[in-house]
Amino acid sequence: MLTIAKNKTQKTYGYTAHIDQRTTERMQRQNPFKTGLDIARYTAAIMRRDMEEYDRDPSQYTQSLGAWHGFVAQQNLISIKKHHGTTDKRYIYLSGWMVAALRSEFGPLPDQSMHEKTAVPALINEIYTFLKQADAVELNDLYRRLDQGEDVQDQIDNYETHIVPIIADIDAGFGNEEATYLLAKKMIEAGACAIQIENQVSDAKQCGHQDGKVTVPHEDFIAKLQAIRYAFLELGVEDGVIVARTDSEGAGLTQKLPVSQTSGDLASQYLNFIDGEEVTPEQVNDNEVLLKRDGKLIRPIRLPNGLYKFKEGSNIDRVVLDCVTSLQHGADLLWIETPIPHIGQIAHMVGRIKEQVPNAKLVYNNSPSFNWTLSFRQQAYDRMVKNNEDVSSYDKAELMDAKYDNTPLADMADEMIQAFQSTSSREAGIFHHLITLPTYHTTALHMNDLSEGYYGDMGMLAYVRGVQKQEIRKGVSCVKHQRMAGSDLGDDHKTFFAGKNALKAGGEKNTSNQFH
Repeated sequence: MLTIAKNKTQKTYGYTAHIDQRTTERMQRQNPFKTGLDIARYTAAIMRRDMEEYDRDPSQYTQSLGAWHGFVAQQNLISIKKHHGTTDKRYIYLSGWMVAALRSEFGPLPDQSMHEKTAVPALINEIYTFLKQADAVELNDLYRRLDQGEDVQDQIDNYETHIVPIIADIDAGFGNEEATYLLAKKMIEAGACAIQIENQVSDAKQCGHQDGKVTVPHEDFIAKLQAIRYAFLELGVEDGVIVARTDSEGAGLTQKLPVSQTSGDLASQYLNFIDGEEVTPEQVNDNEVLLKRDGKLIRPIRLPNGLYKFKEGSNIDRVVLDCVTSLQHGADLLWIETPIPHIGQIAHMVGRIKEQVPNAKLVYNNSPSFNWTLSFRQQAYDRMVKNNEDVSSYDKAELMDAKYDNTPLADMADEMIQAFQSTSSREAGIFHHLITLPTYHTTALHMNDLSEGYYGDMGMLAYVRGVQKQEIRKGVSCVKHQRMAGSDLGDDHKTFFAGKNALKAGGEKNTSNQFH
């Protein structure tokens, strides 16, 4: 909770004769964060506190929803405060996927780091601009009520800001470690206290839920972790958080063979995962690359594009090594991309990591790329089989069929989904749960529903029934969209600046009065 101290002193200059000290204090309270670095330091401390609380009690996990626009993030936080009374343990996720798909000047792009890198810090800045405006609007309403004689001073003095941590996606760093450092600085200056980076090759980056992922040797990734840490320290954000993501679970390729200096070092361990075939000197062609392994010559399996293949079945071992290595070299949190949301599989990997780093914690992507209904119906089916329950009425290959929607199996699956976050935080070390792309999907869904009715027989009733009436009944803040965009706040500012000469928008003819 943010509490802004009152301004105790006021210097006297010639121009202050017409400046009201109480008004100045009010405006300062409505804008306590003067720079993005103020925000980064404030929110980094929140994350560190939350991480310590989770270590003591894994029921104290944190959550976020991905936002692709400042208004989306603003309405998310306003709704959180309205429904839950506090923003405690709630963050915002900034998804590189949504930046690529929705914020690039090239137009919609796949999640392959082809968008402008400057779009990421620009979105961080935009989100915090909207969140600061939410503070100003809500505090302005409280001051108006105070001026009308209501006893709301305690609410003003103990006001909780909408400013919360952003976990920001830097993809694979958009280049080498210097490029990563420069972009990280811009993100931190915009307000990011937590930066998530993945161990894919920058110029071959793929979405974590697609094929063709290529990872880098540990030495390359460690250099980028170091670059981000130096960026935090240079800017005075000592509590900055680094989230190290490994895509090794689904990645089968590498671009480089690192150089091993001593037996068993990181490079050697990485090379042990490379798939190959035993050869004799007579079988080797000119200019072929060879490895010596256990006294034998090994020809690495190499694709026509020059990429090397990892051994089949080595992915989990690579995930564990990636995670342990990242934590040992400056990362604070881990991110493991998985093929399905299966608590047992996640817990197995995290358990192995905790054998070496006991306080290891995950940021987990509750991804819309998973078919949650199908996955958990399959898991429910397997659980019923294990418990010797009758599954003869279900076809496991058709469990997504709507005919199973109101069955005991479907109910069990829904209960497992509902409990997924709390259970996995307790059993699989997940500190933070996020949904990367929720507002991408909700926007599409709501436009589908509105378009169906508005352009059909319902006409304007589709909007009134499906949108406006719902806003009124549920108390959605932007039903009075002029106020939400700052009209009332602007009227008060005009009064501060121009007094009785102010031309205000909030008079009797303002149609927003219909929504009192």
